[in-house]
Amino acid sequence: MFSHIMVGGNDIDEAKKFYDAVLGTMGHSPGTIDPKGRCFYITDTGIFSISKPIDGEPAGPGNGSTVGFLAANPETADKWHAAGLANGGTTCEDPPGARGNTYLAYLRDPSGNKICALHRMG
Repeated sequence: MFSHIMVGGNDIDEAKKFYDAVLGTMGHSPGTIDPKGRCFYITDTGIFSISKPIDGEPAGPGNGSTVGFLAANPETADKWHAAGLANGGTTCEDPPGARGNTYLAYLRDPSGNKICALHRMG
Protein backbone atom coordinates (compact mmCIF):
# COMPACT_ATOMS: atom_id res chain seq x y z
CA MET A 1 0.00 0.00 0.00
CA PHE A 2 2.77 2.49 0.82
CA SER A 3 5.68 3.43 -1.39
CA HIS A 4 7.51 5.61 1.12
CA ILE A 5 7.30 7.54 4.36
CA MET A 6 9.16 10.80 4.97
CA VAL A 7 9.44 12.55 8.31
CA GLY A 8 10.84 15.97 9.06
CA GLY A 9 14.17 16.40 10.78
CA ASN A 10 15.90 19.52 12.08
CA ASP A 11 19.40 18.01 12.05
CA ILE A 12 19.79 15.38 9.34
CA ASP A 13 23.18 14.17 10.63
CA GLU A 14 21.69 13.64 14.11
CA ALA A 15 18.65 11.91 12.58
CA LYS A 16 20.86 9.66 10.44
CA LYS A 17 22.88 8.60 13.50
CA PHE A 18 19.64 7.77 15.35
CA TYR A 19 17.98 5.89 12.47
CA ASP A 20 21.19 4.08 11.48
CA ALA A 21 21.25 2.72 15.05
CA VAL A 22 17.58 1.76 15.41
CA LEU A 23 17.12 0.42 11.89
CA GLY A 24 20.48 -1.35 12.10
CA THR A 25 19.06 -3.51 14.90
CA MET A 26 16.52 -4.73 12.33
CA GLY A 27 19.17 -5.58 9.77
CA HIS A 28 18.84 -2.48 7.59
CA SER A 29 21.84 -0.78 6.01
CA PRO A 30 22.82 2.76 7.00
CA GLY A 31 20.93 5.55 5.28
CA THR A 32 22.33 7.47 2.34
CA ILE A 33 22.31 11.24 2.00
CA ASP A 34 21.19 12.59 -1.38
CA PRO A 35 22.42 15.85 -3.01
CA LYS A 36 19.53 17.76 -1.38
CA GLY A 37 20.65 16.65 2.09
CA ARG A 38 17.84 14.16 2.69
CA CYS A 39 18.51 10.75 4.23
CA PHE A 40 17.03 7.60 2.64
CA TYR A 41 16.67 3.99 3.80
CA ILE A 42 15.67 1.92 0.78
CA THR A 43 14.43 -1.66 1.05
CA ASP A 44 12.65 -4.11 -1.25
CA THR A 45 9.35 -3.20 0.39
CA GLY A 46 9.56 0.59 0.70
CA ILE A 47 11.51 3.71 1.52
CA PHE A 48 11.85 5.59 4.79
CA SER A 49 13.41 9.05 4.65
CA ILE A 50 14.15 12.17 6.67
CA SER A 51 14.20 15.69 5.28
CA LYS A 52 14.32 19.26 6.50
CA PRO A 53 10.91 20.79 5.74
CA ILE A 54 10.85 22.45 2.32
CA ASP A 55 8.97 25.47 3.70
CA GLY A 56 12.01 26.43 5.80
CA GLU A 57 10.11 26.11 9.07
CA PRO A 58 11.37 23.82 11.87
CA ALA A 59 10.39 20.17 11.69
CA GLY A 60 7.93 19.00 14.29
CA PRO A 61 6.07 15.79 15.06
CA GLY A 62 2.63 15.23 13.59
CA ASN A 63 0.04 15.24 16.36
CA GLY A 64 -1.40 11.73 16.39
CA SER A 65 1.14 10.39 13.89
CA THR A 66 3.23 7.25 14.41
CA VAL A 67 5.55 5.47 11.99
CA GLY A 68 5.76 1.74 12.70
CA PHE A 69 8.67 -0.55 11.85
CA LEU A 70 8.21 -4.32 11.71
CA ALA A 71 10.31 -6.23 14.24
CA ALA A 72 11.16 -9.91 13.67
CA ASN A 73 10.67 -10.73 17.36
CA PRO A 74 10.32 -9.08 20.79
CA GLU A 75 14.09 -9.19 21.34
CA THR A 76 14.65 -7.12 18.20
CA ALA A 77 12.06 -4.60 19.38
CA ASP A 78 13.88 -4.33 22.72
CA LYS A 79 17.26 -3.84 20.97
CA TRP A 80 15.64 -1.23 18.68
CA HIS A 81 14.33 0.65 21.73
CA ALA A 82 17.68 0.50 23.56
CA ALA A 83 19.56 1.69 20.43
CA GLY A 84 17.16 4.61 20.10
CA LEU A 85 17.65 5.69 23.71
CA ALA A 86 21.43 5.44 23.31
CA ASN A 87 21.34 7.63 20.18
CA GLY A 88 19.27 10.65 21.13
CA GLY A 89 15.74 9.22 21.25
CA THR A 90 13.34 9.41 24.15
CA THR A 91 10.90 6.82 25.36
CA CYS A 92 7.18 7.48 25.15
CA GLU A 93 3.96 5.61 25.89
CA ASP A 94 4.24 2.45 27.98
CA PRO A 95 7.54 0.55 28.31
CA PRO A 96 8.22 -2.02 25.58
CA GLY A 97 6.05 -5.07 26.03
CA ALA A 98 3.15 -7.23 24.92
CA ARG A 99 -0.23 -5.64 24.31
CA GLY A 100 -2.72 -8.24 23.24
CA ASN A 101 -1.23 -10.19 20.34
CA THR A 102 1.43 -7.56 19.55
CA TYR A 103 4.74 -6.59 21.12
CA LEU A 104 5.31 -2.84 20.93
CA ALA A 105 8.17 -0.45 21.70
CA TYR A 106 7.73 3.31 21.26
CA LEU A 107 10.25 6.14 20.89
CA ARG A 108 10.44 9.75 19.83
CA ASP A 109 13.32 10.51 17.47
CA PRO A 110 15.58 13.55 18.05
CA SER A 111 13.07 15.80 16.20
CA GLY A 112 10.12 14.47 18.21
CA ASN A 113 8.62 12.13 15.60
CA LYS A 114 6.85 9.19 17.25
CA ILE A 115 8.00 5.80 16.00
CA CYS A 116 7.25 2.23 17.01
CA ALA A 117 8.74 -1.24 16.64
CA LEU A 118 5.96 -3.80 16.30
CA HIS A 119 6.07 -7.59 16.36
CA ARG A 120 2.88 -9.56 15.74
CA MET A 121 2.77 -12.57 18.04
CA GLY A 122 0.86 -15.79 17.44
